[in-house]
Amino acid sequence: MTDETRRKLLKTGAAATVIAATPRVFAQQGGATGSVYQRGPVRIHYEEAGSGFPLLLIAGGGLNSTIAGLSNPFNPIPEFKSEYRCLASDLRNANGGQSSGPLEIDRPWDAYTDDHLGLMDHLGIDKFMVMGFCIGGPFIWNLLERAPNRVVAAVLAQPSGFRPEMPTLFYDNNMTGWGPELVKRRPEITMAMVEKFLARMYRTNPDFVFTVTRDFVRTCQTPVLILPDDVAAHPYAVAMEAAMLAPKAEVSMYPWKEPRERIPLAVRQIRSFLRAHRPAST
Repeated sequence: MTDETRRKLLKTGAAATVIAATPRVFAQQGGATGSVYQRGPVRIHYEEAGSGFPLLLIAGGGLNSTIAGLSNPFNPIPEFKSEYRCLASDLRNANGGQSSGPLEIDRPWDAYTDDHLGLMDHLGIDKFMVMGFCIGGPFIWNLLERAPNRVVAAVLAQPSGFRPEMPTLFYDNNMTGWGPELVKRRPEITMAMVEKFLARMYRTNPDFVFTVTRDFVRTCQTPVLILPDDVAAHPYAVAMEAAMLAPKAEVSMYPWKEPRERIPLAVRQIRSFLRAHRPAST
């Protein structure tokens, strides 16, 4: 099913498929309100705060990515809600989160991208910006490939990537830090299913940024700002290679998180980048 067809179906069946939860106030996220949207067996908890051009935020934390994770290394909601409509969600099946759905073993990355685009569809948003941390990097590249006409600009902070010297890093971490707890909560899911899901996600042709090829990045016309890191899960080499390949890429100073006094400078650069690419009508 194409994304355009899926969007039309979602709009047509919105009254039957969307369930809104009672809004709540989340003081720790700068006054964001929380809701739920449902699409078949998928239930996504999200929050929004502020007003202006839509800015999708994807927290770090790997497959345990939740809205609460947006507090590290800085919280973008209070930073940007005065200028943007900030939107964030718990990742499907993240431990500690409130989103759930099936394990789509044959298409793990695309299943998560369905959720991100589904949230935008649910909210009636066509074009948006996106900023992601850690696993948000691969998610953003997949969004740029799947929906190039919808994503206006993207910020990839400390993006995840493949390290040849540690080829099973993400598979191993999730087999111990994500899968067992998920199986405890969801008896219909087995560790055998988790193993197949993770193998497809991280061990089937692992390379580069996991979700797209270098050829795609070379042709990507969406402006991107990359803030490199250099820890095991966030290889500096991959972040810089992507920055060199993407024709409309910018890169931050490095390191930008240490000492912590540098973080406000990085936030200032993100703000300038977003303003430069925000549609003039907003």
